[in-house]
Amino acid sequence: MKIRAALLSVLLLTSSALAAPKDIVSLDGAWQVRIDPADADAAKSHPKEAKWFKAQVPGSVQQDLLAAGRVPDPFMGINEAPIQWAGLTNWQFRRTIDVTPAMLARDNLELVFEGLDTFATVTVNGKALLSTDNAHRRWRVPVKQALKAGENEIIVSIASPIRTLQPKVLAEAFPLPGEYDSAFGDEPKGKQTSPYIRKPKYQYGWDWGPRLVNIGVWQPVNLEVWDDARVDTLLVHQEALNDAEARLLARYRVVADKETTVTLTTSITAPDGSVQQVERTAKVAAGVNEIAVPVTIDKPQRWWPAGYGAQPLYKVSGQLGDGQGTADKVERRIGLRTSEFIREKGSFGFKINGVEIFAKGANLIPFDNFPARVTEAQMRDVLESARDANMNMIRVWGGGYYLHKPFYDMADELGIMIWQDFMFGGAVTPPDAEFRHSVKAEAEEQVERLQAHASIVGWAGNNEVLSGWENWSDRKAFKKKVGPDEQERVGVGMAVLFDRVLRDAVLSRSPGIPYWPGSPSTDFEGPTDTDADGDRHFWDVWSGSKPVEKYLESCPRFMSEYGFQSMPDMATIRQFAGKGDLAIDSPVLKAHQKFLAGEGNARLQMYLDQRLRPAKDFADLVYLTQANQALAIEMAARHHRACRPVTLGSLYWQINDTWPAISWASMDYYGRWKLLHYAARRFFAPQAIATQYGEGTTRVSVVSDATQPMEGTWRIRSFDMAGNVLATYQEAVTLAPLSATEVAKIADADLFRDSDAKASYAVAELIIDGKTVSRTVVERALPKDMAYPAPGLKAEWEGKKVTITAGALARVVMLDFGATAAQPSDDGFDLLPGESITIDVRSDASAAALKRALTLRTLGPQ
Repeated sequence: MKIRAALLSVLLLTSSALAAPKDIVSLDGAWQVRIDPADADAAKSHPKEAKWFKAQVPGSVQQDLLAAGRVPDPFMGINEAPIQWAGLTNWQFRRTIDVTPAMLARDNLELVFEGLDTFATVTVNGKALLSTDNAHRRWRVPVKQALKAGENEIIVSIASPIRTLQPKVLAEAFPLPGEYDSAFGDEPKGKQTSPYIRKPKYQYGWDWGPRLVNIGVWQPVNLEVWDDARVDTLLVHQEALNDAEARLLARYRVVADKETTVTLTTSITAPDGSVQQVERTAKVAAGVNEIAVPVTIDKPQRWWPAGYGAQPLYKVSGQLGDGQGTADKVERRIGLRTSEFIREKGSFGFKINGVEIFAKGANLIPFDNFPARVTEAQMRDVLESARDANMNMIRVWGGGYYLHKPFYDMADELGIMIWQDFMFGGAVTPPDAEFRHSVKAEAEEQVERLQAHASIVGWAGNNEVLSGWENWSDRKAFKKKVGPDEQERVGVGMAVLFDRVLRDAVLSRSPGIPYWPGSPSTDFEGPTDTDADGDRHFWDVWSGSKPVEKYLESCPRFMSEYGFQSMPDMATIRQFAGKGDLAIDSPVLKAHQKFLAGEGNARLQMYLDQRLRPAKDFADLVYLTQANQALAIEMAARHHRACRPVTLGSLYWQINDTWPAISWASMDYYGRWKLLHYAARRFFAPQAIATQYGEGTTRVSVVSDATQPMEGTWRIRSFDMAGNVLATYQEAVTLAPLSATEVAKIADADLFRDSDAKASYAVAELIIDGKTVSRTVVERALPKDMAYPAPGLKAEWEGKKVTITAGALARVVMLDFGATAAQPSDDGFDLLPGESITIDVRSDASAAALKRALTLRTLGPQ
């Protein structure tokens, strides 16, 4: 009787297991970490870390060391060096899991690692099951045979990427050209390991961020438990879109462990909540099965970029039935839109739903040097700040990592178009087939993961890899050294990778979304990085030390990178530098300036000397760097917009920082807007006025992103420094849709009369419906040479609201709260004589503290 009862129990358990849906057990959270015992030298040097201590997954050993107080925070002071040993050490991560008999009765138990960084070996109960070599991939391994009822041990051993690859690199006579040499002596100059690994390249150091070569289980880990079949992937392809209907193809990849019959129920939930379902039954074989389910949506609502319409989103849900219940579920959210590149006689730009969109925005670098600690709030802050600055595009730069799903969800909701790079930052890629095979798997996984997002309007193969191979001096020297045969082998390898492997990943996994081999590029149609064709990275200004006016000398087809540095606010500087006196060459400021290996602050000073007045003190210097940055990028961006239709995009470098730094960012690491970000809100306004002064003439253009004509008035007035009007020109204008139109060319004699160039200025405005929607100041001399009057600024407070009034011209007014963290609702604005502006100040500080902390700064006398 007991035997029959036991047998009945097993049969019931088995029957229940067959009908059970897939179960996902999260293994995130508390783990342990130690130096790998096989790394004897490291264990001897760091005996405390040779014993197990607390770890967090997702994460990195660097974060674990910080949490345990074993190393100082590399973001603070000059603490970057003390943590470098962690990236040169081999580590082990451990946790135990309890496995029940019911779990073991299921057909399949698989460990799924969403990301291992990078050279990892996974063992379960002492049995090695998986070896990995690509941090950008998901790794799945069956573990049922290695598990037992009760407690089970998982160990992930991860080798130092530098030490793993260094013997190979040092043995090569001519290693592949990389990105940035280490400042810490762990790699000889010119012999970098980073070109040979699929790992976030910025971790090896960049000209805006530290060298923190992370090691760890950096993405979520799950134990997946399932029976007959599961859904591996759901792709939603848009086959056709018109006003009457959208024809979609829901493409399922179903993995089965035996031949069986499954039913796929596809549900489409419209923005209004209405639901339609399509059901399909199919026989599947053991292994991977592709099943397509056609779906039609009547009267579809199109997704539009910000400023062009709404962002309606549809939910596509898939349910896999195995005849005994629901075996698996999957869900995607999509937007219906078309995306294509504009390519006519060298032009380059984006057309969404058939509408030519002028791309306004910035480049995005990773949010943090430790990706696992990036929060959704941090991502949302950057994306909402982009939208609030009238941006419609963000370029996800290729030297980082493929971002997490919430980022793209937010971009979908906000209407921010995403230019998505594949993760190649600039290093020449290995030419071997094994490397391309790894990249192929990576690219297909990532495109499949992201293809449903409406915000992704284009993929690019790399950042500056192909253009660098063509144009950079160190690449030319490399080609000369290795000779024609090796040059051809490396060059052909890159061409195959970027023209075939990655292009095919996009075309096959996300049809309808265009692919661009790199940035800058001409899609192999001619020389790269020129104004004549394709997109451009323009660094004559700043990196090339050329005058800012160089921005005005030509109209590029699409400016996908250009930039100018500044310091962050004093609140941020004090946060990483601490108390004490500061100067532009202070060691802590040089440590947080990565351009020219810490000497970039001299470039800041060079441009200040060229353009602006001397600084009164260090806080004033900080202000002047921000003012200089804002004025430089504003000059370029307004020019780009006035160049339409020749120019179809302006993406400055960069919107954010990975750590508190002196950099090109318009928002610092803590999310504080610099003056540039406020300026972007003005120069990226939907309707704008642009001026350009040269050769004794002021040219005036009006710009509109609207798809319909708009009626307005342009006006330009000239003044002397006492505020007297010298001349006024004003005309009604019809702003043509999606256009830039030059409306006036006015000679100095007419606009400024006989006034001194240093003692007069003009203000150009665009007025729509009685409201000034855009304004810019015209000056005939550099700001440092202008005879600005004392501005006579007054501030009147009401709670955390302050009204600022100018007695005379006040150029680039900054509300400087010193070490008190605060974000005004507007900043870096101009005030004409007698003008007032009321500003809301967001801060945790009290109103009284804000009032005490405020210093008003301008380009004029202080």
